[in-house]
Amino acid sequence: MLAVGLAQGTATARPASAQTGTGARAAAAGDDPYTQAFLTQYGKIKDAANGYFSPDGLPYHSVETLMVEAPDHGHQTTSEAVSFWMWLEAAYGRVTGNWAPFNAAWAVAEKTIIPQHADQSTSDSYNPSAPATYAPEHPLPSGYPSALDGTVPVGTDPLSAELASSYGTMDVYGMHWLMDLDNVYGYGNKPGTGGESGPGAGASFINTYQRGAQESVWETVPQPTTDLFKYGGPNGYLDLFVKDSSYAKQWKYTNAPDADARAVQAAYWAYRWASEQGKGSQIAASVAKAAKMGDYLRYAMFDKYFKRIGGCTDPKSCPAASGRDSQHYLLSWYYAWGGAAAGSGGGWAWRIGDGASHQGYQNPLAAWALSNVPSLTPKSATARSDWSKSLTRQLEFLTWLQSSEGALAGGCTNSWEGSYSAPPAGTPTFYGMAYDWQPVYHDPASNNWFGFQAWGMERVAAYYYVTGNATAEAVLSKWVAWASSETTIGSDGSFRFPSTLNWTGQPDTWNASSPGDNAGLHVSVVDYANDVGVGAAYVKTLTYYAAKSGDEDAAALAKALLDAMALNATDKGISVPETRLDYNRFDDEVYIPSGWTGTMPGGDPIRSGSTFISIRSWYKDDPDWPKVQAYLDGGDAPVFTYHRFWAQAALALAFAIYAELLVEGGGGEPGGDTEPPTAPGGLTVTATTKDSVSLSWSASTDNTAVTGYDVYRNGVLAGNATGRTFTDTGLAADTEYTYAVAARDAGGNTSALSDAVLAKTKTGGSTGTGAVKVQYKNNDSSASDNQIRMGLQVVNTGSAPVDLSTVKVRYWFTADGGPSTFGTYCDYAARGSSTITHTVVAVSSPRTGADRYLEVGFTGGAGTLAAGASTGEIQLRLNKSDWSNFDESNDYSRATNTSYADSTKVGAYVAGALAWGVEP
Repeated sequence: MLAVGLAQGTATARPASAQTGTGARAAAAGDDPYTQAFLTQYGKIKDAANGYFSPDGLPYHSVETLMVEAPDHGHQTTSEAVSFWMWLEAAYGRVTGNWAPFNAAWAVAEKTIIPQHADQSTSDSYNPSAPATYAPEHPLPSGYPSALDGTVPVGTDPLSAELASSYGTMDVYGMHWLMDLDNVYGYGNKPGTGGESGPGAGASFINTYQRGAQESVWETVPQPTTDLFKYGGPNGYLDLFVKDSSYAKQWKYTNAPDADARAVQAAYWAYRWASEQGKGSQIAASVAKAAKMGDYLRYAMFDKYFKRIGGCTDPKSCPAASGRDSQHYLLSWYYAWGGAAAGSGGGWAWRIGDGASHQGYQNPLAAWALSNVPSLTPKSATARSDWSKSLTRQLEFLTWLQSSEGALAGGCTNSWEGSYSAPPAGTPTFYGMAYDWQPVYHDPASNNWFGFQAWGMERVAAYYYVTGNATAEAVLSKWVAWASSETTIGSDGSFRFPSTLNWTGQPDTWNASSPGDNAGLHVSVVDYANDVGVGAAYVKTLTYYAAKSGDEDAAALAKALLDAMALNATDKGISVPETRLDYNRFDDEVYIPSGWTGTMPGGDPIRSGSTFISIRSWYKDDPDWPKVQAYLDGGDAPVFTYHRFWAQAALALAFAIYAELLVEGGGGEPGGDTEPPTAPGGLTVTATTKDSVSLSWSASTDNTAVTGYDVYRNGVLAGNATGRTFTDTGLAADTEYTYAVAARDAGGNTSALSDAVLAKTKTGGSTGTGAVKVQYKNNDSSASDNQIRMGLQVVNTGSAPVDLSTVKVRYWFTADGGPSTFGTYCDYAARGSSTITHTVVAVSSPRTGADRYLEVGFTGGAGTLAAGASTGEIQLRLNKSDWSNFDESNDYSRATNTSYADSTKVGAYVAGALAWGVEP
């Protein structure tokens, strides 16, 4: 069953005018609210004042600078962000008919993130018969530097000659995955220079992640892509990673295949949409660039050292391959290439693929386009057949990895632990490659994030929408059923879906003629979140699937999620607050071998005992650093509201795709009603109080029947009405608000917005205390483990709004000995975890079943709770500082119900007075 409560809403952030960040909207594909929401989101992204783009014209990873995740600074960028940019501009071309921004995105990519000849100047020295020298990977950073071993056989590169013949160059045409757009590190690897010019303005290539699966972002040592030994130690940074008898100045780049495949995907949509407009010739050159990128992207289909695929369990006995024996046909985690720096003496170059493949990186739509669309067919003689076989192999791979529940398990590798070691006995295989539930990286485990599920399945869904492929449909239908069952959307606009996943068991060994049912492979959901970027990918998956299959539940869930996310609009986009508990790792030690010393470009020393922050001391100048420092000093975890470029672009795309497939075509129903109602007229403010505005308007007309009205406050959905009046409550006193109304009909069509009116609430103080109750559920079946877990929600049972900052909730329990300090956590809150406070308080005179209580409160950011409304779910847990066990069996507030029920043993206090419950 779907827990969908917003099936009628159309929450959009409609622009005040037809202007976007790049000029007036021209020849819009539709005037529905979702197309308008796309244009509004697009305008926010392209508005220079919002800070999404660098002076070089590349999108930052994030508007905000203090950010550590895969990139370790917000103003870096990734090839991922650039691929989302290309897709965003393709959608803009569909809506407006203006294809200049799409072409501009490709032009900027060629000048910046795709290395130019000067950046890979010795590529002509590459010998495809000896592509690279083997160096084993190691599980921990402390295993590095890794010794090069020329005695291990490596295979022959079968792509190089035909690529050189096709394009007249030995240069590789692919995006490098990471750039430092503000050059905060100071390497100065400026695109087009092949140099290392040091600190100063301008974008710089950089690299990171070079030391095994356990190396988290907090344990990395960044390095320049062109290492001329100006920084680091005597050998630059090379001898931190590779052990050799001597070191040469060199350049090196790493490609993220999922990003290049997404760029191809974007080019396919651009080609399709522009051709429908009769403007295919306008983007032909950019589409040809995507085809070229797809040609080189085939390096991701090969084993790292071009060894034979399957059964590689020893580096020396696993044979070197020739021809296609080293080709697994999946999209692996990376491919890379490098060579001697110009003028360093001696010409040499290398290329490697990768034998580790993750389910979240596969892109059957790109594989289909590169093998079926003439304008996207690469020039090389074997490219079309390679991509055709890759399409089949990817679909087999996803089928092989599908759990009993429907989620996709991790992936496979041709080189266990990166060293061609023997996997554990009983490990299932896919074409001889070992199953790995967490391929490539382990901190955090690579397939525990739901985002990789949504990203991957969105591509499968797009392929299914275009082709109707039965294998894709089978995988999708099972996945959608699972994900939908784990998704909740509240009547108040709150939403959540899985965040962290847990895996048990393993798939059956793959048999293409008789696939197993994976009865022993299972997934469970550890926790939930409301990440809007992941949510956007999820919506796109549901939209593509619903548009092709006619699944009305999937269409309704896509709409409800999209509407709920739109309620989180900010001046810069759509975002929710994040509590960054992981920022206590700024002090994590970065492994540096004993005796190794060096210097970062800004002067920070690099030596044994260095930490993440000690080699990035410039972070302490960031305006947001004080709240991180306060956390490191023992305070609360910092809260950030980030605007990641990829997430904001994905949200814009979700609006556009929903509009294209499930609105403009009559709600996805062929032959359905497509005529929208007329816009409501006469919108009037009829009354105001200090915390409410009342409105009325005249009726809209429709060819069938108007079924309701959507009321927008400041461009965001405030609520729905079946009649022609509406009262908006829970507002701030003495504040101006702008309102507009749209009408809906039974076919799902939405009118244009009414003329807007301005309202101002009256002055006043507190919104009153009201009356409340607490509902509780037990989130932990064990009464004797080391954590207490619960769900709480507060309901306003009165007739007036309640200021949540005046509300406290107390859960009474016994500490059962041990230390007097506790850790408390809010894992999820419908209003945002950052709006929830939580602490353990000792009872001065212990009572039966209670010598402590967990006190839960709300910050001012939680706002007011309207009469009859609920705060939505709040997931909480606590532990003793020594993690010893509790005995909850005698705790006063504990109950065994696992669904929400009124609990009089959990007290609620409003303005300090007991308003609900009975104290022990």
